[in-house]
Amino acid sequence: MVHYKSAEEIELIRESSLLVSKTLAEVAKHIKPGVTSLELDRIAEQFIRDNGATPAFKGYEGFPASLCISVNEVVVHGIPTKQALVEGDIISVDCGVLKNKFYGDSAYTFAVGEIAPEVQQLLTITKECLAKAVEVAVVGMRLGDIGFAVQEHAEKQGYGVVRELVGHGVGRHLHEDPQVPNYGKRGTGMKLTEGLVIAIEPMINMGTARVKQSNDGWTVFTQDRKPSAHFEHTIAVAKGKADVLSTFSVIEEVLKN
Repeated sequence: MVHYKSAEEIELIRESSLLVSKTLAEVAKHIKPGVTSLELDRIAEQFIRDNGATPAFKGYEGFPASLCISVNEVVVHGIPTKQALVEGDIISVDCGVLKNKFYGDSAYTFAVGEIAPEVQQLLTITKECLAKAVEVAVVGMRLGDIGFAVQEHAEKQGYGVVRELVGHGVGRHLHEDPQVPNYGKRGTGMKLTEGLVIAIEPMINMGTARVKQSNDGWTVFTQDRKPSAHFEHTIAVAKGKADVLSTFSVIEEVLKN
């Protein structure tokens, strides 16, 4: 059941999504070799609560933390730990908040210190996959066009596109219909219309597309243990151009310094 949003509801989702972006920017200030993902999680939770919101992930189906922090070969749903990050790691930081009864959701993959050029290329292409998907998330296109945009760009570079995990609708619930796969055929699937709010989140692997789930019931990692990258925006479908409700600009402002 797809819940279409009014203009007022989209503004509330924008407020939540921008708080997610600001939280990721706050976390970005502290990402360096030696810091633990548990410490980053603590910083995020404090920041979210100080801004009058609730961490969306904490307690969600039993998830123990405010952030999903996925290091290197972990694709998504990594649980923060006391293990220190080291130079050359990459970490996907996925964050959600609940504010004024509406959710926001976004993710960004960060380099820890200097990373290998081929890993940097994976991050660049994954972020480009998201941009290409957002470009086609407009009135009159279809869900398959979004998946196709991601899949074509990633596979052209020889990367694996994760199929088991998908983007999703966002609103009064963290995960709503429709599911938004990162693969698909042009011109297929549900028609995109105004009022549809979705999280688009390419998960792209350096090697095989195949993934496994850890015994903890959450952590998903690449089967060949090669790195994986993940970027996510919450967007509202609109005419001509998608309305991106989250932003990377505040995060990248921090990364420039």
